[in-house]
Amino acid sequence: MFVFVVSFFMYLLLSRPGGINIQEVTIAFLLASVVSFAAPDFSRSGFWSMKGLNPRRWWDAVRFLFGPFALALWDANWDMAKRVLNGEINPGIVKFDPRLRTDKGRMMLAGFITLTPGTLTVDIDDDGVFYVHVINLTSTSPPEAEICGTFAKWARRIAE
Repeated sequence: MFVFVVSFFMYLLLSRPGGINIQEVTIAFLLASVVSFAAPDFSRSGFWSMKGLNPRRWWDAVRFLFGPFALALWDANWDMAKRVLNGEINPGIVKFDPRLRTDKGRMMLAGFITLTPGTLTVDIDDDGVFYVHVINLTSTSPPEAEICGTFAKWARRIAE
């Protein structure tokens, strides 16, 4: 239903800036029907649900981006600048399970990890286990907080 509504209104919005007539509404209805049948996976409640409209989730997302994520980004940039100058690196790939249930949460966490300098999400297997390349590996199995800080907690809070 979501895909249908968005397609319908986007067509009407983009088709005639001067005005809307019955032919445009009919074409919008037909095209929105075709698009919603062509994309059935996006119409299911598992992907696009009313949970995404919750104002608390939006507030948490804004709070995370301008709070913990901004601070972690600053710290990681500063740490990388020091490592570039002094050459102290110990790269390696780490495996950890952030216990995220949804693909949306996994995608968010992978993006946050990759955006932070010094870390790169290499792979996520089918069970949700992450493989992350770290520029300075301190132990063979570091705790989750050393790899991604509180990002997994925030991804669970925002996306699940």
